[in-house]
Amino acid sequence: MTRTAVLICPGRGTYNKAELGYLRRHHADKAALFAGFDAQRRDAGQEEVTALDGATRFSVSKYSRGDIASPLIYASALADAQSLAEDIEVVAVTGNSMGWYIALAAAGALSAADGFKVVNTMGTLMQEQLIGGQLVYPFAGPDWQNDPVRKAELLALAAGINAREGHELALSIDLGGLLVLAGNEAGLAAFEGAVPVVDERFPMRLANHAAFHTALQAPVAAEGRKRLGAAMFTQPEVPLIDGRGQIWWPGATDTQALWDYTLGHQVVEPYDFSRALQNAAYEFAPDLFIVTGPGTTLGGAVAQSLVHCGWNGMTGKAAFKARQAENPLLVSMGDEAQRGIATG
Repeated sequence: MTRTAVLICPGRGTYNKAELGYLRRHHADKAALFAGFDAQRRDAGQEEVTALDGATRFSVSKYSRGDIASPLIYASALADAQSLAEDIEVVAVTGNSMGWYIALAAAGALSAADGFKVVNTMGTLMQEQLIGGQLVYPFAGPDWQNDPVRKAELLALAAGINAREGHELALSIDLGGLLVLAGNEAGLAAFEGAVPVVDERFPMRLANHAAFHTALQAPVAAEGRKRLGAAMFTQPEVPLIDGRGQIWWPGATDTQALWDYTLGHQVVEPYDFSRALQNAAYEFAPDLFIVTGPGTTLGGAVAQSLVHCGWNGMTGKAAFKARQAENPLLVSMGDEAQRGIATG
């Protein structure tokens, strides 16, 4: 019997110390795929992906860089997407932030090699320019309850800070029960000083992250469009759900518009991962939501996005956990205990 699945590709911040060796551990059979990625890195004068993954030591300062993290995450996630059990039918693909580039390749709108080129180019440009930064702050309650009033207050605070002279701050990603905000140092620091500390870790700055999905990234978008041509984009083989929740259908996709969105709106406007996930649920009602590796951090945002739309009657953390324990709905391939559900 076929199991239907929405495939979800993660973004930056998911290849950490525990993930070192991910390609070697899980994908020793994909040497040919990785050889192509390594060749692109060599041609660009960059360290090979397999060498980065095979290193004996992990350092946050190195592995959080855009030109290091992005290709590692892409290689890990795409290899996972190619390792699903034969009884799984992927009915749609989406991703978070940089995960959109991976989703394009996983859905067939970019070849594996062209997807790598997009990710490596954009990750390198982001790192070279490193305009602004990002922080994360929660708005949902402890039981993952949606709190639209609190969310509106935080966004109003951000807008007020953004209106100040010399301050830049805006919504970057709507991520389940979290807001990812991006801006310049003055904007980020003003927000940090205006909100209470939550769970002893928020507001949390993200190392080596630029002000993704804001107008500050306009120079990166412009350079990306110069280097990456629209001709590499093709019709997706399965539906793709973007950072607005819009669906790009096989056989009905304007590939020029897809290129335009990917290297335009997607870079400089907020990314609504929650809406993408909720639209995936509403439109495709899959048996499983499968998050590719590396890492497991995106699972929480997927779960909270489902709870916030009351999916399958789940209205809080407890209800979601009960459903997971009975019959898993969410599978994180980066979690050893869950991986087998997706790979067979």
